[in-house]
Amino acid sequence: MTPPPTYRRHRRRAATLAACLSALAAATLGTAPAAQASARPPTPADCPAGVAGKATCYTGQDANGAHYAIAVPHRWNGALVVHAHGGPDLGDASDPGRSTEDLGRWAVMVDEGYAWAGSSYRRGGYGTRMAAVDTENVRRLFVRTFGPPKRTYLHGQSWGGNVAAKVVETYGGAHGPYDGALLTNGVLGGGSRGYDYRVDLRVVYQFYCRNHPRPSEPGYPLWQGLRADSTMTTTGLRARLRECTGYDLAPGERTVQQQRNLDDILAVTRIPERTLESHLRFATFTFRDIVHTRLGGRNPFDNRGVWYSGSHDDVALNAGVERFAADPTARRDLSYDSDLTGDVAIPVLTLHAIDDPTAFVEHEAAYQATLRGAHRDRHLVQTFARESEHSELSTTEYATSMAALDGWVRTGRKPTAGTVAASCARFDARYGTGCRYDPDFHPAAYASRVNPRPGGLRWPAMTSVQERTWSRIDGVGIAS
Repeated sequence: MTPPPTYRRHRRRAATLAACLSALAAATLGTAPAAQASARPPTPADCPAGVAGKATCYTGQDANGAHYAIAVPHRWNGALVVHAHGGPDLGDASDPGRSTEDLGRWAVMVDEGYAWAGSSYRRGGYGTRMAAVDTENVRRLFVRTFGPPKRTYLHGQSWGGNVAAKVVETYGGAHGPYDGALLTNGVLGGGSRGYDYRVDLRVVYQFYCRNHPRPSEPGYPLWQGLRADSTMTTTGLRARLRECTGYDLAPGERTVQQQRNLDDILAVTRIPERTLESHLRFATFTFRDIVHTRLGGRNPFDNRGVWYSGSHDDVALNAGVERFAADPTARRDLSYDSDLTGDVAIPVLTLHAIDDPTAFVEHEAAYQATLRGAHRDRHLVQTFARESEHSELSTTEYATSMAALDGWVRTGRKPTAGTVAASCARFDARYGTGCRYDPDFHPAAYASRVNPRPGGLRWPAMTSVQERTWSRIDGVGIAS
């Protein structure tokens, strides 16, 4: 069989890659920090499992210090998927293994013929716009190495959905460089509202458990998540959660008080039991990163006026739970960094697990309201699957979603949830991981799941006017 022209072009480009490396080393993608005097250009690398034997893989480090991975299929269809990973991971430096691991997790993109490029981001910790810049940088690097693809798509999962949605609004104009985006199990409520349920968990947990911090330990306001100088580990936090709730014990092994604490915490916060620990970790360690490392100790969170309900004694809970007001500048900076304006000009397809225990499906209602508020919802198609995991969905459904998005872009014919679901069987014949679409499902409003704060019923959470105004303020947002 004669290889397609795009594949032959890839082979010629790969043959001249060595001549490009010195130029790429000098190329600047964004603003390079002084410590990153030179970038590591893409070099051939072993492909992860699932991709080996199907593509040529490359790794490298861009001028801002972000590690990345690239894969070009041996039978490339000429299109590129640029991936935005979730998290955020915590740490000071870029994780050299993260993008390669994600390439293996989403090998289906390569199986479907797409080239793939993903950044590990220049550092860990919170920073949606920083991650969006690094995502755009890896696209530019791909183009400089292999030439412009026929079409370029974004894919973002979890917090990466927020990152990819920010890329769409920042770089995805009607005339490129991105043609469409797939957002899967995305955290699409934005930073200023998307973590309010974890704020509620943090204060409700402490009301019942009183061990985070303990009375014998130095106190701090709970919006900090954790003291900046605390040496607590995830193991230590897990031990305190077990001490208070017995969450990881069989019901018969819990004390009466543990069971009551657990029941009240789950009922009030509506967080699934199986992800209680992970949500508390976020409300501890990631909150510490947001507050102390990114916002200079300022508080972006607010729970004034929230009425907590569902416990065995709501009056006592609301009288005793810790309350606090956000610092307006911290709220603004978090909003500018990660809230979405809905300014979308390209096709966006979403896929969300209906029983997602981490990024609740109501995030999709928030995103729809955001685009509707910006009069851009004509660019959005949302699909839902009867699944219950957050970190990954059916391989068949990823393939189906990419084909639906690609068809929309190529033909201009907008799919529906029903047509996407109907096309799934064709891909399941290849992948066999199941089609669980529910084309009749519609998520309830975000406020039905997360206690709204004052003004929290209006979307978008940040308007285009606010974004433009704030962008003129020196130092606004979260530094890279």
